[in-house]
Amino acid sequence: MSEHHHHELSGKKLFITIILNIIITLSQVVGGIFSGSLALLSDAMHNFSDVLALLIAYVANRLAARPNSEAKTFGYKRAEILAALFNASVLIGIAIFLIIEAFHKLYHPEVINSIWVIGLGTLSIVLNAASVLLIQDDAHDNMNIKAAYLHLLTDVVTSVAVVGGGLLMYYFGLFWIDPLISALIALYLIWASFGLIRESSAILMQFTPKGIDVDAVADTIEEETEIKNVHHIHIWKLDEKHIHLEAHLDFHENVTLLVSTAVIQKLEKKLYNDFHIVHTTFQCEYERDDNKEKIIQKSEEHKHG
Repeated sequence: MSEHHHHELSGKKLFITIILNIIITLSQVVGGIFSGSLALLSDAMHNFSDVLALLIAYVANRLAARPNSEAKTFGYKRAEILAALFNASVLIGIAIFLIIEAFHKLYHPEVINSIWVIGLGTLSIVLNAASVLLIQDDAHDNMNIKAAYLHLLTDVVTSVAVVGGGLLMYYFGLFWIDPLISALIALYLIWASFGLIRESSAILMQFTPKGIDVDAVADTIEEETEIKNVHHIHIWKLDEKHIHLEAHLDFHENVTLLVSTAVIQKLEKKLYNDFHIVHTTFQCEYERDDNKEKIIQKSEEHKHG
């Protein structure tokens, strides 16, 4: 199967999955309003978070094919990160509102039409399970689709909890179960959204990627006999999967461009194999009087460039 065909297939499956989750979300919103069930509304918001996650994956799938340009030399690599940050922030706001409403309902329980809860919860389980099966194969090869796949799996679990609560309300009249389930789902939304905010913010702030040891990277570079010192190191993620590195290389001798190019080519291969660094920019130096620290402080960085 060609890569182009794989992109089209993934896009088509994602689109169908998005439609299924929009159906779930809208039906649960309507059902939550008519039944008075806050748990259904909370599950609807959880499904809505999946719609957003799937849309991000779908848009990223389409944008990935767009070439870079003079105006956009990195293309649209961070569009997904910006969207994830915005969506997670909105979802935290929604979740806080749901928790406040859940506490209100715990103190003032209301009779809920549990048939709606059971029926629409079951519909959510069936459609989410279908969505999981639909994108299961593509989740192995694409990080965006894998994230959406994991979202859908958790949706199945929360919908099972909603149906369980509906059954307890129907048979035993335990209506306080509804706001309790709602609060638990909302808390999960906050937990998942905070994780997404932390990850996307770290990428946008160009923090050193998690799991990358700067000292280990420096040691790997300095294993090359031609290199005396590596300093002024910056390591960051362009997007979710592309790690970039820039640094100054201080050579022992005034080597030719041919020698320095050979050294850099060896480094690129080692850094990719050991740290999954896909892009490097090295400034080669010899007997330059500058700060040789691995990480340069802001004032010094401005001074030396």
